[in-house]
Amino acid sequence: MIETPRRPRRPSWLVHLSPGWAVERLFGTIMMVAAPLTAAPGMLTGTVCALLSLGLAGWLAFLFLERRAPVAALVVLGVSSLVAATAVGSTADGTAMIMSCSGLVAFSMHTRPTPLVIIMMTGVAVTVAALSCVFAERPAGDAFGNAAVMLVAVVLGLSRRQYRVQAEHAERLLEQTRRAQAEHARAAALDERTRIARELHDVLAHSLGALGVQLELADALLSEKGDLNGGLERVRRARRLAAEGLAEARHAVAALRDDIPPLTEAMARLAADHGVDHPADVRFEVAGTPRSLSPAAAVCLLRTMREALTNAAKHAASAAITVRLDYRAETVRLVVRNGTGPAGGDRAARPEGYGLAGMRERLALVGGRLTAGESDGGWQVVAEVPA
Repeated sequence: MIETPRRPRRPSWLVHLSPGWAVERLFGTIMMVAAPLTAAPGMLTGTVCALLSLGLAGWLAFLFLERRAPVAALVVLGVSSLVAATAVGSTADGTAMIMSCSGLVAFSMHTRPTPLVIIMMTGVAVTVAALSCVFAERPAGDAFGNAAVMLVAVVLGLSRRQYRVQAEHAERLLEQTRRAQAEHARAAALDERTRIARELHDVLAHSLGALGVQLELADALLSEKGDLNGGLERVRRARRLAAEGLAEARHAVAALRDDIPPLTEAMARLAADHGVDHPADVRFEVAGTPRSLSPAAAVCLLRTMREALTNAAKHAASAAITVRLDYRAETVRLVVRNGTGPAGGDRAARPEGYGLAGMRERLALVGGRLTAGESDGGWQVVAEVPA
């Protein structure tokens, strides 16, 4: 039975709201509904009831339009507050004042209108409430008291608005940081793939080229000259080249594995393996405090050490080899030295072929450098990469 993929459900619009949105709107609705219901007897005349009803209807319309049409919802909320403010002078018990302040608080807490718009809205509401008190022949103290209450309510709303603005700004910064990290990880992955591709290309081109040459020689020796021993020797050489190429390819892709040993451990293992396979005495030393390097830099140092050991085995098989990995403040330095001076017995290895040239190019790609030359009668290879 084939199951049809389910269409992902769209997240509810409630997830886009602040955590306190429901509490704020519920509290505002309670204040809007409870204020007229608890008004003093005789306060609710026909005109006052009509104004308060319009104010409550505006609040309900604001709740309905807030997520669907934010701008229209804010306009309706402002009109609702102003309508309630016109009845402040006619309700001495503060019924209209409570409704008007509830609308002003909701308006000032909203992050969409600018502070200038909020201040202008507050000024208009205070003016309307003061004129309402004048027309109702209320004492001047009542007008000033109502204005002070409105201003305090708006200040509280603005403080809440500031918190929301900072929270939204922090959320945007967090999202930008996540995107930047994702782009950085993607760029690093592409760079790593390019480096691995370059390593594989170099290894395969060198190994397969040499393998093809040996097989052509073997074919010529066997078919043209009938030299069985020479042909078999070329075939064995081709087999060794294939094994070495496969090992190099494995080392090139080792940086993609999750279980790569630390650089010091990998170098110590490489030195031990070389000592087992060759008659030379290999000594590995570590100076400084080991720390992690980038995969590209670590692979370059390993490849340089392997190339230096291979050259030493070719040109001075029995000469003692010293490998020193030095962790410095800003760089990590690898020194591979073979030979013990003029009295050391075997001559020092003095290769300056394509192997070290390729290592020099790879080190340059990671900001490092490589030098090779005679040192106290021996041959020394020095590779340095930024830490």
